[in-house]
Amino acid sequence: MFDVFGSVKGLLKLDSVCIDNNVFRLHYKATVIILIAFSLLVTSRQYIGDPIDCIVDEIPLAVMDTYCWIYSTFTIPNRLVGRVGKDVVQAGVASHVDGQDEVKYHKYYQWVCFVLFFQAILFYVPRYLWKTWEGGRIKMLVLDLNCPVVGDECKDSRKKLLVDYFHTNLHTQNFYAFRFFICEVLNFIIVVGQIFFMDFFLDGEFSTYGSDVVSFTEMEPEERVDPMARVFPKVTKCTFHKYGPSGTVQKFDGLCVLPLNIVNEKIYVFLWFWFMILSILSGISLIYRMAALVVFQNRFQTNATEI
Repeated sequence: MFDVFGSVKGLLKLDSVCIDNNVFRLHYKATVIILIAFSLLVTSRQYIGDPIDCIVDEIPLAVMDTYCWIYSTFTIPNRLVGRVGKDVVQAGVASHVDGQDEVKYHKYYQWVCFVLFFQAILFYVPRYLWKTWEGGRIKMLVLDLNCPVVGDECKDSRKKLLVDYFHTNLHTQNFYAFRFFICEVLNFIIVVGQIFFMDFFLDGEFSTYGSDVVSFTEMEPEERVDPMARVFPKVTKCTFHKYGPSGTVQKFDGLCVLPLNIVNEKIYVFLWFWFMILSILSGISLIYRMAALVVFQNRFQTNATEI
């Protein structure tokens, strides 16, 4: 397991000089680490096994696995409901009638690792922009004040230089602060946009996924319809089409097991809660920032009027 997550340990490095705030770091550090770790996890077969295993007669199993992985599998949503031990229900893969029973195809699992990595890149974009715009200015101004080997007299003189610099250039750094505010707004847009993106990716299931899972645990066993089984089914069906000896198309129904979805369902439950908490914290941070700007403007105008 250390080999899987060892490649992201470099992201845990703490900066010697802080140029942002805690909420900002939750976006580009904590969230990026989480998404990359999950992306690596779903591609690690040594812990999960084959992502798909199908059973069917007259078709080689390796061919069936590859075919169903590429062309997707399906479930029958109306067969997910049933009484345990009485109704013949197996994760929505009971026999169905073509044209009458609704069929839901599942194609997302091929893209989960790529989507998670793409999301990690998006969350790092504001950090990259801010580092580019900031240009190491704060680190230059600190002048090794955070270094323990520097003497107190040297620190005091450098602190005085730093105070003089801010006093002289107090009103010339507005654009610098404005660009940081842009990055904070971009963080909020990205996290909210990611929620809508994952809702689209999972066919409209993500927006209520976490709350549905919580509600599911509070229901009676005989009334439960597992939302994780609906979104991430572990047992599905796949139809293989093959030309017979006379040239007619023969259909072979196969039963497929998706061990990877055992991990996927937990990943997206965690991401639902994480993204909701992160979006709330980002919204509060923006409100605080705007309130601080309004108070500063009012205070500045009041002081100018009094003068």
